[in-house]
Amino acid sequence: MSLRLFNTLTGKKEEFKPLQDGVVKMYHCGPTVYNYAHIGNLRPYVFADTLRRTCEYLGLRVEQVINITDIGHLTSDADSGDDKMVKGLKREGLPLSLEGLSKLAHKYEHAFREDLAMLNIRTAQHYPRATENLTEEIEVIQKLEENGFAYKLEDGVYFDTGKLGDAYGKLGGLTPVDESVARIGAEGKKSPRDFVLWKLSKDDHLGFPSPWGTGFPGWHVECSAMSRKFLGQPFDIHTGGIDHIPVHHNNEIAQSEAAYGTPLANFWLHSAFVNIEGAKMAKSADNFLTLNDLELPPLAYRYFLLSGHYRSPLSFSDNALLAAYRAFNKLVDFLVGYDDSGSVSSEYKTKFIDAIENDLNTPQALAVLWEMVKDKNVSEEDVKATILGFDKVLGLHLLEESKKLQKAIEDHESEESVPAEVRELMGAREIARANKDFAKSDELRKQIEEKGFIVKDTSDGQKILPK
Repeated sequence: MSLRLFNTLTGKKEEFKPLQDGVVKMYHCGPTVYNYAHIGNLRPYVFADTLRRTCEYLGLRVEQVINITDIGHLTSDADSGDDKMVKGLKREGLPLSLEGLSKLAHKYEHAFREDLAMLNIRTAQHYPRATENLTEEIEVIQKLEENGFAYKLEDGVYFDTGKLGDAYGKLGGLTPVDESVARIGAEGKKSPRDFVLWKLSKDDHLGFPSPWGTGFPGWHVECSAMSRKFLGQPFDIHTGGIDHIPVHHNNEIAQSEAAYGTPLANFWLHSAFVNIEGAKMAKSADNFLTLNDLELPPLAYRYFLLSGHYRSPLSFSDNALLAAYRAFNKLVDFLVGYDDSGSVSSEYKTKFIDAIENDLNTPQALAVLWEMVKDKNVSEEDVKATILGFDKVLGLHLLEESKKLQKAIEDHESEESVPAEVRELMGAREIARANKDFAKSDELRKQIEEKGFIVKDTSDGQKILPK
């Protein structure tokens, strides 16, 4: 194994070696469950799943944590303004109480977990909730007080970044100071970069008891406490979106190291944004789509994400998703009627591993797959067996999708007759394809679709389904 990953902490690609032989422990910043996730929100989880699948493909065992923030996350990285969960309560007409928060959180956590399932993302071993780990979160803050890194203001307890000097901001890319100043309620902060550890509630109905008063933990504290509890400190890999780098992840590092005197994680990996119409997709900008808004299957969106490197921004459009769907569909069609008589191609497996070991280069991995499909020196049976091996990393659920398609075809052919005129068009199309007259073939496909049927080109020839 020679897995190389780009470590944001060092700013370079490094060979990855787990702290514990044969075991990888990784933590992924999870959602604040106040609304549905948009498709841009979901990219970090497809990336994290690809990372997990790659490690497992290379023979490692993975222990994985995705946290659930179910209280106390403000609408920005600042320590002021509206709380996202409270915003959700108001939107849904729920009571401003812990019971209301619990109902809201349960609804959107369930929706998030459904999104992960639709994208064929493997289930993590742990989905800890912030509200269920308050003891550990309070313990982190108490350690920081003992070590002289915390101070109290009227609205809460804050971390003193000045005590770290130049050691604060290890990930680089810090938000400029004038943008990090809290506008309300924290005028006494020693530095604009100081951040909240425990926020006191304005309403006791929306808080939890603590040594400092009723309130809730800072967003950053939640991750420090839960990652340490479930994975230990240090652990192997911490991931998130690039928007987490300047504030959230730098704050996690600062408080965890100040509290316990040891690094939090050895590798920090970050995925880039999905953009729509040239801008970052965001709920606040009202330019977002959920997975259920897409007119094509969620696995086509997974293919779309894999077509770009996780550290490169992706521009989403209907045409880009349609192209991904067509490619995904070709693979499904190709596997219809699969039997297990083939063997994995060692040549293409080596090329595939080279791609994924190079910082999870999924676009190159897909290029290897399509190169193999077109290679006439590899038997169709071996191509199919090799594709299914690759899918252990790609996670496109190809065999299962091909079986579903095969059953749909068989059910239709056994239950419904295809009109004679449609069968004539199919015959003409078969001749056009044999003559490599693909323009004629496409025209005949359109005529068939106009008559209410869809043609599937499989290894066993044309198959037809009602539209």
